[in-house]
Amino acid sequence: MRISKPPLRPAPAVAAAAALALSAAGPAAAAGISVSTTGSTVSVSTSACTQVNGQWGTASLLGGGQTSFSQGRQVALTGTASGQSAAWSNVGAGTYTVVVVCSDGSTAGTQAVVVSPVSSPTATPTASPTRGVMGGVGGGSTDYGTVTLVAGGALVGSGLLATAWYLRRRARPRHL
Repeated sequence: MRISKPPLRPAPAVAAAAALALSAAGPAAAAGISVSTTGSTVSVSTSACTQVNGQWGTASLLGGGQTSFSQGRQVALTGTASGQSAAWSNVGAGTYTVVVVCSDGSTAGTQAVVVSPVSSPTATPTASPTRGVMGGVGGGSTDYGTVTLVAGGALVGSGLLATAWYLRRRARPRHL
């Protein structure tokens, strides 16, 4: 008699870890600001602010040594009730803090962002060949229709059945 262990079920452990990560993230993550960088442009988006007197709020980009909202580069939020955003261009490389304050005075969130230096090409580009590479994907990019795929599946299935029938027939003892 063999006794085996039941397989481990990782779903409860994964759910507990996700809940712990969400609770540790704190109110800034729950409030919902999202900061991204593209080259030397920093963007922030949120849906936490409501419009008061035609204004959504203000976002501030704080650099090194800047500690208060008023010291940073401030930009007014624009958008709709479903989402507001702001952007700063020509931002130098470094670590920054983005703070979003809604027009009602509440802080929507704070998030740090790292802007990488923009690399400039060092060599001049050369002319590309006129014919390109004579390679390809071997027809892998062709979109075959449903009928073709079903027909192929039927052929593979019938081949498997024929193989099983042949092997089963050979396994039988032959009586003369």
